[in-house]
Amino acid sequence: MAANTGQGKGFGLFLVGLTVGCAGIAYLSTGTGKVAAIVGAAIVLASLFSFLKIKPLEGATAQKASSTVMKLVGAATVCLGWLVTIGGLHAASTTGGRLVVALIGIAVSLFGMLYVLPTTFNKNALWKA
Repeated sequence: MAANTGQGKGFGLFLVGLTVGCAGIAYLSTGTGKVAAIVGAAIVLASLFSFLKIKPLEGATAQKASSTVMKLVGAATVCLGWLVTIGGLHAASTTGGRLVVALIGIAVSLFGMLYVLPTTFNKNALWKA
């Protein structure tokens, strides 16, 4: 996952912080859970600062900038698919209806992930320059 030691340590710290934070959120009603949630958030922030510290050492990116609007459209399409899936649980009362709405939502998300986003990023790919 990491290209160098700094990135590996930062990513490991991020995973530990995320795990501790999630455990704290799960037991938020207890005193230990509140402490774990705060400690987890602090560890995640420390990992984010370590990522920012090593960012200037990475050099130039391997890909040219692509359209921000199309990136947002792709991300919105993926999120819309999941909203359709989750909304279908409340909109349909039968199992068959929920299944159909869930499949439609998954199809919309897959369309965003497998068509819109790759098309956006491939427009300015290095091999097309």
